[in-house]
Amino acid sequence: MNKKFLAIISLMFTAMIWGLGFVAQRAGMEFVGPFTFNAVRSFLGGLSLLSVIWLVKSLCKDSRTVKLKKLQHILLAKAGLACGGVLFIAISIQQFCMQYVGAGKGGFISALYIIFVPIISVFMGKRLPNNVIFSILLAVIGLYLLCFKENLSSFNHYDFVLLSSTLFYALHIILVNFYSQKLDPAKLCCVQFFIVGILSLPLMFIFEAPTILAIWACRYYLLFAGVLTCGIAYTLQIFGQKYTPPVVASLIMSLESVFAVIGGMLFLNEILSGKEFLGCLFMVIAVLLSQLKFSPAKLKPCNTDG
Repeated sequence: MNKKFLAIISLMFTAMIWGLGFVAQRAGMEFVGPFTFNAVRSFLGGLSLLSVIWLVKSLCKDSRTVKLKKLQHILLAKAGLACGGVLFIAISIQQFCMQYVGAGKGGFISALYIIFVPIISVFMGKRLPNNVIFSILLAVIGLYLLCFKENLSSFNHYDFVLLSSTLFYALHIILVNFYSQKLDPAKLCCVQFFIVGILSLPLMFIFEAPTILAIWACRYYLLFAGVLTCGIAYTLQIFGQKYTPPVVASLIMSLESVFAVIGGMLFLNEILSGKEFLGCLFMVIAVLLSQLKFSPAKLKPCNTDG
């Protein structure tokens, strides 16, 4: 099967798990603080991938030289620190702000990394095709219709703090695109989440008072957010970005908002309004449009004989 097609499917599954995980993140805050939630789910995500890495290692013969192994381990450490550090800032801001920002508005703001990724890409010298630019605009309109149930004047300072997290999510997507070409997705994802977990521990004990009983009461939400959202979804993201440009990848992953609404309909008996349906439609069209390839028509010389 075509690797580019598999990459798109991987990113779609990433968006689906993230969308459903949004519910788990909010529900988990009823039991533990944001830094506790992030620390525990990150360690769970990292631990869940260790078994996968061990299984692959036991089944596949390693033909690398000692020197090559050492170089790749150094690169993995650098990549894990870079991706994990940026992701730690992003998810810490997001998780903290979710205590004060409504779900719909929070979903809209959180997905605005689809604006920052192309801006960063342009500054890095990348040229965006016209259909991708139009897809981004269409996706932002779709996000607004899908998520935003208030007026623009209702923005408060927590909304702008949450907006800053989208810049770090965009940087994370750019970093993943760079390192995914060089490293195994499961190993990179595993290291980055252990980094996130380690960085979250001091904040957990400084600003919160976590207890074993509270963490145990939150276990189902933590398992979903740890094993599925961190372990599986982020590994799929790294694999998907290996064969997909970061701007297009960000558009596909922004479908998490659509899956969040679908999850609400399936599990919470929520009803989709006409405005939300239109938003979903705009989002899907935006992603499909970003996949179209346009090539200039070849001009044929005119026949001037006779």
